[in-house]
Amino acid sequence: MRKISDTIARLAALQARHAVHPADLGASDHLRTLGDFGTNPGGLGAKFYIPNDLSKGAALVVVLHGCTQNAGGYNHHSGWSQLADEAGFALLFPEQQRSNNPNLCFNWFQPGDTKRGSGEALSIRQMIETIVVTRGLDRRRIFITGLSAGGAMAAAMLATYPEVFAGGALIAGLPYGSAMTIPEAFDRMRGHGGRSEQDLQRALRGASDHQGPWPRISIWHGAADHTVSPSNAEAIAGQWRGVHRLEKEPTRREVAGSHAKQVWRNGSGEALIEINMIAGMGHGTPLGSGLGAPGPYMLDVGVASTREIAQFWGIAATEVDASRKSRQQVPASQRPLRRSPAPSMQNARPKPPQPTVIHQFPRHTELGQPRVKKVIENALRAAGLMR
Repeated sequence: MRKISDTIARLAALQARHAVHPADLGASDHLRTLGDFGTNPGGLGAKFYIPNDLSKGAALVVVLHGCTQNAGGYNHHSGWSQLADEAGFALLFPEQQRSNNPNLCFNWFQPGDTKRGSGEALSIRQMIETIVVTRGLDRRRIFITGLSAGGAMAAAMLATYPEVFAGGALIAGLPYGSAMTIPEAFDRMRGHGGRSEQDLQRALRGASDHQGPWPRISIWHGAADHTVSPSNAEAIAGQWRGVHRLEKEPTRREVAGSHAKQVWRNGSGEALIEINMIAGMGHGTPLGSGLGAPGPYMLDVGVASTREIAQFWGIAATEVDASRKSRQQVPASQRPLRRSPAPSMQNARPKPPQPTVIHQFPRHTELGQPRVKKVIENALRAAGLMR
C-alpha cells in the first residue's frame, strides 16, 4: 500500500485537473427530480426523464455520470434522452453529492457503498424500484450504464443486484471488487496490482446469492486512456466470462476504422459480452453520428456508443432503421433507394417471473404527495429494500 502522502498528492492533482471542467458541463438540465425513493442510505440525488406518450411497460435505462459531472450534463452530452425520445424508453439518473465525494465520483471503491443492501448501492436500488412502480415500467428490461467512476459503480450494481438487470454497459470502468481503498483505487485505475481473474470471478459470485440468468455486458474503453488503464476492459470481461461460462477467446473479432470489437457468444449464438476498444481515444464516452454533444470527457470519435449500447441491449433500432423511420414522412418520389435494414440484436436472455407490484400509479402521479410517499414506502418494504 502506498504512503498516505502519495495518496494526498494524487488527490490534489486530480482535483486540480478536474477544476478546469465544471460539473454541469455547460448544459441545461431538463430532467425531473425524483424526490422520495426510500431511506436513501447513500445520500444520493436522483433525476429521471420520461418521453412524452411513453407506453406502459417500457424499458428503463439507469445512467451513472463520471467524476466532476452531474446528471443533466451527462445526459445532454451523451444523448440518452435524445435516443429515449426516438426509441421509447425511460431514463433514471442517480446523482452524486459533494457531501459524499468532493469530486462527485460515485464511491465505487468503498465496501460500504458497493455491498448489497447498504450505502450508495441500496440508494440506487431504491430509486430503481420507485421509478419502476410509479411509472409502470418493464422489470424484465432494466439496464445500467456509466462512465469512469460511474462505470465502476454500474459494475457494482450489476454484481450486487444481478437479478434486477437485463444488461449493463461499462465505459472506462473497472471490475467489481477490484479496489477497497483510495490508494487501491488509484493503482487499479493505472492498471497496477489488480486481482487475478479467478479472484474477480469469486468476488462477482460472492456479491449476491443469484444463480442466473446473468446480465449481458457491453464494455467500452479508449486505447489511449491514461486515467483508467485499458487493461481494465479485459479484466471486466474476464470477471463476467465465469458466470456466463464462456471461453477466454472471443467468438468473433471485427475492426471498423478506429473501432475494434471482440464478442463472446453462447452456444445459441447470443452475444453476452463485448469489448469495444477505440484506437487513439482517451478517457471519456465515445460520441458520433450526431447523437449527443462533445464536451469534457465526452469525445466525438465518430462512434455513437449510446446508440450502439442500446442496440446491444435490443431496445433501439440501428441507424439504418432510424433513418428509414424518419424518411416515412418524405414523399416516395423523393426517397433514396431502400436498403435492407440490419437486424437489431434482441435481448433474448429469459428473466424469471418477478414479484407482483403492490400498487401501480397513474402515469402523471406527483411523487411528492403524502399518499404516494406512503405507498412507495410500502412497496419498498415489500421488496425488502426498506425496513
